[in-house]
Amino acid sequence: MENDESKSKKYEYFDVTADIGFYAYGNSLEEAYENAGLAMFNVITDINKVKKEEMEEFEIVSEDLVSLLYDYLEELLFLQDTEFLFFSDFKVKIEKIADKKSTTLENYKLTCSAYGEEIDWNVHTHKSEVKAVTFHKMCVKEDDGIFKLRAILDL
Repeated sequence: MENDESKSKKYEYFDVTADIGFYAYGNSLEEAYENAGLAMFNVITDINKVKKEEMEEFEIVSEDLVSLLYDYLEELLFLQDTEFLFFSDFKVKIEKIADKKSTTLENYKLTCSAYGEEIDWNVHTHKSEVKAVTFHKMCVKEDDGIFKLRAILDL
């Protein structure tokens, strides 16, 4: 990972056959997850045209950071499909919580406020339909204070 280059990027794409992959970066874990939301919605539409008029909030709990990333992106897709919203801004909080069933295991809880607006095809550009998020090659890494997430979207 190129740290000097990554510090100025919010996200970038990489080629995958029949899918699209992206890396999302952040100076904190939360910022990297926020930028992953931006990267995913920018595959679907031009996020610069999505106003921050509505807010959806949700919480998810997962057993590790990779599962948390998967669950987060899937929840955003679910909200898009059920509430007919595009999002262009995310506020994420991530914390470790104790697993109530075990004295040694910890889970991660993510709380998100997603800001966007109702889908309007007269305003929003139709780019690619994201069918699903995949676990394939998904990862969450930290290197010298820079967090890097990798995800692949099924188009």
